[in-house]
This record gives sequence, C-alpha cells and structure tokens, in this order.
Amino acid sequence: MTDPISDMLTRIRNAQAVQHQTVVIPFSKLKFSLAKILEKQGIVGKVVSQGRKVKKVMEIELKYEQGRSTVDTLKRISKPGRRIYVKKDELKPIRQGYGLIIISTSQGLMTNEQARKKGLGGEVICEIY
Repeated sequence: MTDPISDMLTRIRNAQAVQHQTVVIPFSKLKFSLAKILEKQGIVGKVVSQGRKVKKVMEIELKYEQGRSTVDTLKRISKPGRRIYVKKDELKPIRQGYGLIIISTSQGLMTNEQARKKGLGGEVICEIY
C-alpha cells in the first residue's frame, strides 16, 4: 500500500456506504490524529486505539443522521505522486463554511479554520463536506 491515508478514507467511505456501525483501521500516529480531528468536528463518533505494537488498530464509530451518513464526501487531495501545498493567504472556506480541509502544518494536523487563525499554511491532506 503506497498511501495509508487514502486507504483510511476509503475504508470509512465504504463502511458508511453499507451502514456499518464501526470500522477498524491499522494504527499510525498520523491516521490517529486525523481521526481525532474528525471526531472533534462531529463527523465520526468515538475513536479508540486497541492492541499493541504490530497488532495495534484503531476502531472508529461511524455517525448517521436519519439513516444517512453525516458526511457526503471524504476526498484525498495531496497524493504521494503530487503534493499540494497552500499558503496561509490561500485558505478559504469550503462550501460556504460547511466543509473543511485538513492541513498538515509545522504545528501538526489542523483544520483550515484553525490554520487560518494561527496564520499557518501547509500540505492539504483531505477535503470533507
């Protein structure tokens, strides 16, 4: 697998498409912090890491409203073959403020709103709306 973040987003999309309650994803610190941002924003439910060392996984509880998933699109923007970077001045609201972008900055992963407030740019990880 060349892109673990893309794999994580695809697993979440596929699990939501068939109305699963939870999805299990191999653990990494980057994917865990990405999942924690999704949890904080209310896109997914509880995020829990389980296991030890090589067998470590994280379990993500999915959220639904009236039988539909809480998110329509989880889209990977910066890929291993083509990295996309934005400056602090280029950060604009997504879908008139209803969507969000997750950015990898020098101070860690954060949403476009947090990066704009702190005056930071960075690599665009994914777009959610």
